[in-house]
Amino acid sequence: MTNPLNETVIAKYEAWLNDPLIDGATKEELRGIAGQDKEITDRFYRDLEFGTGGLRGVMGAGTNRLNAYTVGKATQGLANWLLQNAAAGARPSVVIAHDSRNNSPEFALDAALVLAGNGITAYLFESLRPTPQLSFAVRELKASSGIVITASHNPPEYNGYKAYGSDGCQLIPEDAEQVIAAIGRVNGFGEVKRVSREEAEAQGLLVWLGAEADESFINTVASQSLNSELIKGGIGESFKVVFTPLHGTGNMPVREVLKKVGFNNVHIVKEQEQPDGYFSTVKSPNPEEREAFTLAIGLAQQVGADIIIGTDPDADRMGAVVKNNEGEYVVLTGNQSGALMVHYVLSQLKQRGELPANGVVIKTIVTSELGAAIARSFGAEVENTLTGFKYIGEKMTRYEKTGERSFLFGYEESYGYLTGTYARDKDAIVASLLICEAAAYYSSQGKTLYDVLLELYAEHGFYLEGLESRTLKGFDGVQKIGAIMEDWRQNPPAEISGVAVEQVLDYERGHDGLRPENVLKYLLADGSWFCLRPSGTEPKIKVYFAVKGESKEAAASALQTLKTAVMERVDRSE
Repeated sequence: MTNPLNETVIAKYEAWLNDPLIDGATKEELRGIAGQDKEITDRFYRDLEFGTGGLRGVMGAGTNRLNAYTVGKATQGLANWLLQNAAAGARPSVVIAHDSRNNSPEFALDAALVLAGNGITAYLFESLRPTPQLSFAVRELKASSGIVITASHNPPEYNGYKAYGSDGCQLIPEDAEQVIAAIGRVNGFGEVKRVSREEAEAQGLLVWLGAEADESFINTVASQSLNSELIKGGIGESFKVVFTPLHGTGNMPVREVLKKVGFNNVHIVKEQEQPDGYFSTVKSPNPEEREAFTLAIGLAQQVGADIIIGTDPDADRMGAVVKNNEGEYVVLTGNQSGALMVHYVLSQLKQRGELPANGVVIKTIVTSELGAAIARSFGAEVENTLTGFKYIGEKMTRYEKTGERSFLFGYEESYGYLTGTYARDKDAIVASLLICEAAAYYSSQGKTLYDVLLELYAEHGFYLEGLESRTLKGFDGVQKIGAIMEDWRQNPPAEISGVAVEQVLDYERGHDGLRPENVLKYLLADGSWFCLRPSGTEPKIKVYFAVKGESKEAAASALQTLKTAVMERVDRSE
């Protein structure tokens, strides 16, 4: 091994083996990969980096893995940043939550004890809690920051670490860069300050959060209901909901919120009710995928459910399944659910005379334009952000301060939604409430959500979207993703399947006042578009597609043609 990268990697590997602060089990794991150059490189060629969701990676030993040491170092950097920016004489505080993944409780406690070791108060939930509840608690407790230990819907071998600001929003790039720099200045694990749990509790630096915090969150989410009188008036008894938490944190809060609003005919998928870090009943705990709903659809067929809902492990994403006109259960896309909720929220506010003149709906640049068309039909403004709900949260905080806009709804195509200003992150609990309430409301009018979706298409045009991705793991994968983006950036196509490319939006150069980001979007002459974007949280490159047709069949045909042409070149670009 003579090249500089490998020499650096081996030096890091050996440093861990020789570090007296590294425990024996971790060293034994590292000795087990001795001689495996590719594995050693993948574990040590870099430090885990903050992406759209903070730190996220495979669990295990190494700098490019999530473990007690990388969690500790990240927390020490965060602590240093908080102390540096704290007002004179003020003691910073941080709220910490975790999901159902393996090692999540241990990593959460590790982070709390490092914070306590730095004299920072850590509010730690006593067991697993949803990510949106963390965002809410940061705001309610007026904390300086927040941490969530989760890898969202990633495979079981992953875990993650998301950091939040005092507004309850994930750290925006400027703050994240400062935290990353602070982490980089932590020279070795010897600089990570840590106290025991007993010491932290005795000093009042470790405070446990339980039932009182839960009640406040549940009540606040339930208050977002727009038709509780209708639900409690009877339809909540007959309207049948099937719910799967996919072994995650959504189980109790979703059920409690639905019950509080009046839904009393909720059936839980028992096989997926309990927390399970291996997510043993699904290939992936992702409500974006129909396969995740296999058991739920089976139960729905047994009980004759009107709607199926599912939440991912940290309950910030929600997927819905409804019956089509043939009586088959179909999984709504994130764009379809978002459009339905935009229409429901805005139509109900208008009906109640509560639709503000300065209302705004915020979505991401890869989200369908259907929701935007619906919002504008109600006189609301629509704003776009880069991918990542933190950018939606950032705009919410700005408008809360200035009063320039009144936030109505925020969403992204990847099944993340929020209404209300109690949080600054997507919330599967409020989304579960809204989609069930909308379905029940339209049911009282003799319509299904699918009927309403078809009505929206008839009014605004048949929008259809798609997503393709390529998983390219490890160091080699990073290089391949970079090569794909460089090929498309340097050699933009003049046409795709005979349709001219009218405009190329290179967000790396900044566009529409947004921060620079490695995203390419191509606008075609027929109104369709596609977008290439490396994932910030997974070893993937994602390609988004959108078309608008006169009919379902025309849109489906156009979408398939566009996908085939683009992906053929993406695969050649590797």
